[in-house]
Amino acid sequence: MKILHTADWHIGKQLHKQSLAEEMTLFLDWLLTYIKKEKVDLLLISGDIFDVANPASKDREVYFKFLSHLIQLGTRTIITGGNHDSIAVLNAPSVLLDYMGITVIGGAKEDIIEEVIEVKNKKGGLEAVVAAVPFLRDKDLRRIDPNQNQDRREAIREGMKQHYEILSEHCKTYQKEVPVIAMGHLYAKGASISESERDIGNQSSINADIFTDVFDYVALGHIHRPQIVAKNESIRYSGSPIALSFSEKTDEKSIVLVETEKAKIKDITIVPIPKQRKLVRFTGDYDKVAEQLANYQPESELTDFVELHVKAPIFSHSLISSVEALITDYADQEAFRILKHTFEFEENSKQVTDFFEENINIEEMKPEDIFETKLSSEEAMEDGQKQKLKDLFAEVLVEIQQNN
Repeated sequence: MKILHTADWHIGKQLHKQSLAEEMTLFLDWLLTYIKKEKVDLLLISGDIFDVANPASKDREVYFKFLSHLIQLGTRTIITGGNHDSIAVLNAPSVLLDYMGITVIGGAKEDIIEEVIEVKNKKGGLEAVVAAVPFLRDKDLRRIDPNQNQDRREAIREGMKQHYEILSEHCKTYQKEVPVIAMGHLYAKGASISESERDIGNQSSINADIFTDVFDYVALGHIHRPQIVAKNESIRYSGSPIALSFSEKTDEKSIVLVETEKAKIKDITIVPIPKQRKLVRFTGDYDKVAEQLANYQPESELTDFVELHVKAPIFSHSLISSVEALITDYADQEAFRILKHTFEFEENSKQVTDFFEENINIEEMKPEDIFETKLSSEEAMEDGQKQKLKDLFAEVLVEIQQNN
């Protein structure tokens, strides 16, 4: 049996107000071609299908168009919700999709055992069992662990552990019969994150030991860099299929092909995703950055995105004006587009820190970032008080997300 693991598509994502729709479409076309070529039996998508809870109609169209082609291929599919996804939006067509071989679990089930999916072949024979766990919200975890006196983060960890323990115990009955796979959308301790994950939901990192040896493979989402967890080849983040921030510019994006034989994992292969555009950063003083721009020769299928990081001894209004003029000079060419520019001044004066921000637009900031900025300005407040406020603010955001 061939199983494909992917996650964190973030359909509808914009990078500094530039749409990534073209790149996402090319990835989905490539993915369909790969599934057909390799005759993939089961596709696992571990959360964050969309970038926002209420995706635009054009983004939903991209999603359903992909699923319609997938149905034609006859590939069994399991989709779980992520912290960016609306449970209601994902679950809305689930009854219809289930008839077509696509199982959607947008949020945690009241009866946890309903998250266990039996994957059968066309003859009705059992081929695999999947514990399809979506992103677990606070309300899901507190239902399991109602101890209100416990530290919030510790309560989340304990709740997640109990959730997987229940599924693991149930899946033991299948262990020697077929491969048993777990899915998850969570933050595992030690995982390497990027700039695009500043809002990684409940930030209580879990230890990999919550995944017992009942699970032959664990297909994770939530972290955008592809990586293994706790040095265990069978516990993996597939990573996002396209770069979602400039910090991911050197990442090799990929999907994971898992091949099984009888009741065991036979092989795990990292499949690179073709890169359709480059994210490039030019660093140095003004002259060096200008030279790098002038000499840059893009070869990508799509327009490359560029970030400028200009260094100077002291803060200078004329330098800022010169950089803005330079950006304007390149605004009309099609080979690449400058999306972001920042400055680094050796003199860290009050004038710079108080009155100059490095190309930060409040529309691009996350709610957590704005709240964090406000807290950092409260010098009289103790660290313990700040942490309690952060936790309460995180709970409010989760409640808002659940109601969207």
